[in-house]
Amino acid sequence: MELYNFIFKQNHFIFSLNNFHMKKTFLARIIGIAFVGVLFCSHLWAQEDKSKRPSPPATATGKIKDATITIDYSSPSVKGRTIFGGLLPFGKPWRAGANEATIFTTDKPIKVEGKDLPAGKYSLFMTPGDKEWSIIFNSQTGQWGVKNDESANFDPSKNVVVVTVKPKDLKDSQEKLMYTISDKEFDKGFSMSWAKTKVFVSVK
Repeated sequence: MELYNFIFKQNHFIFSLNNFHMKKTFLARIIGIAFVGVLFCSHLWAQEDKSKRPSPPATATGKIKDATITIDYSSPSVKGRTIFGGLLPFGKPWRAGANEATIFTTDKPIKVEGKDLPAGKYSLFMTPGDKEWSIIFNSQTGQWGVKNDESANFDPSKNVVVVTVKPKDLKDSQEKLMYTISDKEFDKGFSMSWAKTKVFVSVK
């Protein structure tokens, strides 16, 4: 009888041990599958087709004298909304587009509204105003354009150049935000047009 109990307990122990290993192996497989799933989703996110976003990417490029200037931005639409002084309040910095922070690149040193801007890549932010706008060139790049609280995502201590310009009213509303770069004799610079507003920044 004692021998039988010993064999029974031994077999029960072996069974429990095998069951533990099976559960451990199953758990490891589940964790492995979950990890692969996370990697796959991350890959899909990285491969996102940005052209299908509600505010798709756009690029404006051109030469002003010897400098090649490029502005990479995302282009939102008005969609019947009041934009400046409404969706975008006066006095609050804005990412000058949608999605990631707008990027302004120049391959040569330039003067922006009379201020020196070294060659390089900058995030471009703007602070709309009823009578005056601030145009901000910041050395921080690559970030999403807003923080979790929807405020502009940049570090003011990294501002390289800040200039002020006066907005102009457009006769016809511009549905999609658009940047243009001009090298005309009396119109050298870049402009941002959206809704009923145009902002021109001189570049020399």
